[in-house]
Amino acid sequence: MKRLVPTGIAVRVALACLLVVALAVVIIATGVLEVARAQFEQLMMKHGLSSTEANAMFQQTVSGIFAAAVVVATLLSIVVAVVLARYISRPLEEVAAAASRLARGDLDARASERGPVEIRALAQAFNGMADSLQGQEQSRRDFVAGAAHELLTPLTNLQGYLEGLRDGVVPQSQAVYASLHEETERLVRLARALLEMADAPSRIESPERVELRRAIESTVRLVAPAMDRRRIAVTINVEEAVAVRAKPDHLTQVLVNLLQNAGRYAQVGGQVSVRAERRGDAARVMVTNSGPTIPAEDLPHIFDRFYRVDKSRDRSSGGHGLGLALVKQLVEAGGGELGADSAGGLTTVWFTLPSS
Repeated sequence: MKRLVPTGIAVRVALACLLVVALAVVIIATGVLEVARAQFEQLMMKHGLSSTEANAMFQQTVSGIFAAAVVVATLLSIVVAVVLARYISRPLEEVAAAASRLARGDLDARASERGPVEIRALAQAFNGMADSLQGQEQSRRDFVAGAAHELLTPLTNLQGYLEGLRDGVVPQSQAVYASLHEETERLVRLARALLEMADAPSRIESPERVELRRAIESTVRLVAPAMDRRRIAVTINVEEAVAVRAKPDHLTQVLVNLLQNAGRYAQVGGQVSVRAERRGDAARVMVTNSGPTIPAEDLPHIFDRFYRVDKSRDRSSGGHGLGLALVKQLVEAGGGELGADSAGGLTTVWFTLPSS
């Protein structure tokens, strides 16, 4: 049932207003009815009236008017107190109601931004929090949907092969077992990538001074077999004595993912280059590969989880869409920035880290 009388803070505000009025009336009454009475009697007695006559005149004029003024002031103060109390309490009640809805899972709950400036600021902060929670929930749903979609393809392939082997439709052969092994490896890679994304920011490791040239050369050696299989030439151009403050394992993960991604999308017999240079208080690393140009509308999204520039690309050749998302997570956790440029058959993914 709707409340007709303000409660809680509204009552306290109204009572505080009435208390102020009551104190004002007491002070004024003391001054008017006591001090002013004595002054009035003395003045009237100087003009020949007796004390009794002066007092009677005072009661008929000043006291009556004062009593009427007190009644009017009290009524007006009650009205003002109730209006003020509702002006303050209603926005707070709306914020509380929106918070209650949000706690019950209604992520669309928002509070009206009205009332005193402090309450408007509270409502704005609440709405900002609600927007953030809604965005996080949408990201979680998108992530779960993307992960399920990525898992579904290899699992469906495995199921088809196993049912075929069970029913005798698919003959046992090394090629079949190789396909089963390939699909299993794909699931393992996806599971590891998911675990790395969940674990990377919280991994206990302190930033250290890392020489970029040494770290890049070491990473290039790690990916060299995959590059050699596709006849991709890798060049390194790093300024001398360029170092960064970073977590070594995180930096290695970033470089491995960028190089693997560059090698995957470079054409057979193409080129991949890695450059690094100091820019003010940061060092910038750029990994460039020859190959198809990324459309401008896709470029801002390549760091999103499970995003694919070529939607028709096969999962085995196109990856699982988590490599660059992990790079973004690790670089930003290390206090750096990243971005990408693509034009004229060359694509560059770059990132910065604080220089040492």
